[in-house]
Amino acid sequence: MGTPSIAAFVDRLAAVATGPACNNFFDHAVPENAQRRRNLQIYLQEMLDRAPKVLLVGEAPGFRGMRITGVPFTNRTMFEGPANSFGLFGPGKGYVLPPDAAGIAAEPTATVMWDVLAELEFLPLLWSACPWHTHVAGRPLSNRTPTAAEAALGTPFWQSLTELFPIETVVAVGNVAHRRLQRSGLDATKIRHPAHGGRSGFKRGLEELLAAGMRP
Repeated sequence: MGTPSIAAFVDRLAAVATGPACNNFFDHAVPENAQRRRNLQIYLQEMLDRAPKVLLVGEAPGFRGMRITGVPFTNRTMFEGPANSFGLFGPGKGYVLPPDAAGIAAEPTATVMWDVLAELEFLPLLWSACPWHTHVAGRPLSNRTPTAAEAALGTPFWQSLTELFPIETVVAVGNVAHRRLQRSGLDATKIRHPAHGGRSGFKRGLEELLAAGMRP
């Protein structure tokens, strides 16, 4: 499924040893993760067909979002419903919720993210500084800000995406991503993260970048 480069990217992501309080939910050793790897491949292939020029880099997957679906800034509702306004995530494409999605509420930040993108008719590629789920030790159903070392572990992956896709602009969504991008030598613009009441600030940040000439 998908181009060889996307399949290789997902396999590399699955092979990273992340440590005890950081769940690599693509790991080949866990059978349920196969569906998450497939979901991510489908998303990246769908996005490759759309040739986005902007990469938005967030913080890390939440336990009710990408940790479940395998796709950045998505939740169970998006996989269960019709395609969104961009034609993504609709039925019949192969997206499937893994069994451990049962009983997990939908991640609200993902909904906010896609609502704003739809309002702006702007479709960037989405990713995270640390693309694995960082949680409190012993509490897998919690979220924790990734450490600098965990974010550094994720650096080769967002860098690979800028090569796989025709990316011209990388934007940091929140402080964690901004610090990581800066430490990698990239002078990226920072906008407000949409979580915790950040919707209007997030939208305003994107509007300003688009007004300044950022190509969608």
